[in-house]
Amino acid sequence: EVQLVESGGGLVQPGGSLRLSCAASGFTFSRYAMSWVRQAPGKGREWLSSIRSGGNITFYANSVKGRFTISRDNAKNTLYLQMNSLKPDDTAVYYCAAFIRGSGYWGQGTQVTVSS
Repeated sequence: EVQLVESGGGLVQPGGSLRLSCAASGFTFSRYAMSWVRQAPGKGREWLSSIRSGGNITFYANSVKGRFTISRDNAKNTLYLQMNSLKPDDTAVYYCAAFIRGSGYWGQGTQVTVSS
């Protein structure tokens, strides 16, 4: 059974930083690209970033480019998202996601709130 468990969210002031983690299990993590998406209140899901299976190729949405960094540790089956220079507009539930054998999988999400 594929499981994705996000952690690391919380309340942070504008300009602050957070590091999200996603623990993966139930599939061969090192073989699949992974992504982060978010959903703000009243809005649809927004793709943020993806990373290829080997970790050497990454992609970012314009809204987070230069502020967020995606990475992975295939030995630990863990995906990360380092978020710097956070803004109130970054407030959302953050999910890690994988597309495996024709199906999409999401975690339960972790809440990030950026507020003073």
